[in-house]
Amino acid sequence: MTDKNILKIAEKVYWVGTRDWNRRLFDALIPLPKGTSYNAYLVIGKGGKALIDTVNPGFERELEEKIRSLTNLEKLDYVVMNHAEPDHAGAIPHIMKIASKARLITTGRGAKMAQIYYRVPPERIKVVGDGETISLDDKTLRFIEAPMLHWPETMFTYLEEDKILFPCDFFGSHLAGGVYSDEVEDMLVHAQRYWGEIMMPFRAMAQKALEKIASLEIRLIAPSHGPIHRKPELILNAYRKWAAGETRSKAVIAYVSMWNSTDAMVKQMAETLANEGIEVAFHNLALTDIGDLAKDLVDSRAIVLGAPTVLGGAHPLAVYAVYLFKALRPPTKFAVLLGSYGWGGGAIKQIQEMLAGFKIDVVGALEINGPPTEENMRQIVDVGKALAKKIKGEA
Repeated sequence: MTDKNILKIAEKVYWVGTRDWNRRLFDALIPLPKGTSYNAYLVIGKGGKALIDTVNPGFERELEEKIRSLTNLEKLDYVVMNHAEPDHAGAIPHIMKIASKARLITTGRGAKMAQIYYRVPPERIKVVGDGETISLDDKTLRFIEAPMLHWPETMFTYLEEDKILFPCDFFGSHLAGGVYSDEVEDMLVHAQRYWGEIMMPFRAMAQKALEKIASLEIRLIAPSHGPIHRKPELILNAYRKWAAGETRSKAVIAYVSMWNSTDAMVKQMAETLANEGIEVAFHNLALTDIGDLAKDLVDSRAIVLGAPTVLGGAHPLAVYAVYLFKALRPPTKFAVLLGSYGWGGGAIKQIQEMLAGFKIDVVGALEINGPPTEENMRQIVDVGKALAKKIKGEA
């Protein structure tokens, strides 16, 4: 690091991003317990200078100051927009106003977004195709289309001479701290959480992107959020596994309980699964961090959904969880539905309707009136054992 908190990651290649230590929510949806970073990178070639991605709105001045400490910002030649979302592209108007001759590099879809979101004039946009390059004399930028990771205009940038991949959101993590991923404790846990929240619905496109970059020699992976990967095989191997939908002998239990009846049911299920050698990830939806739930769905083979009935349907927190489950499209293969009610049921029916059309084997569904009886508990044990056999591939 320099006194301007700039990181040199290769000769004439610098991290000039910003850290958002206090941010705690992304897209009004994703919890950020450890903040996040907005990574931007400056490449200074003998024949030109390029800024790869920018930063979130509100951090423009910090980005400007860092670039000015390294070079004449007014003489910047290119701004590469790998992805049009504001946390990476939000400072484009600020930077391009100062660097009045700089051109924006993006895909065809990105060009339209740049005009709509950031009012970039068409004459200042250079559209690049898959595999196209731009030379900075001794530095060559190659562009790799990577649509739907996680927006349609997304691309990666590969710096050929230094063997650095700049994949924007891909391979990222929401962490404000940390420089290199091999120095961060439990890095793959943070990466798995990020994958579950953002990339998991696009597993097919992720596999295609991984195939595209398989032939590249990669020394560093420099994503747009979180630490840089200087041991790239660690994150590459994890992404290959997650993109392929590999699961473990693991079940997620996601539930909400009003008067402890559903609580007693899911705890019996958890005990049964644990006794059968199944790893259990237990999430009380009234308390859990949704990001942790997404992380656990990445490699779980089964889900147990527990919900009491509220006014003829499932508790709103359970409805929300089922909606997220369907939206995130995890590789989960099996499900069990457990519910309870006081004066009228309906929770299980609503969840079954929500899951209609979703490719998942519902191993069992049980809805009871009032607290569970001993007979109900025996039923749950039986369903739990049947689920465990499915998870272990014995049935």
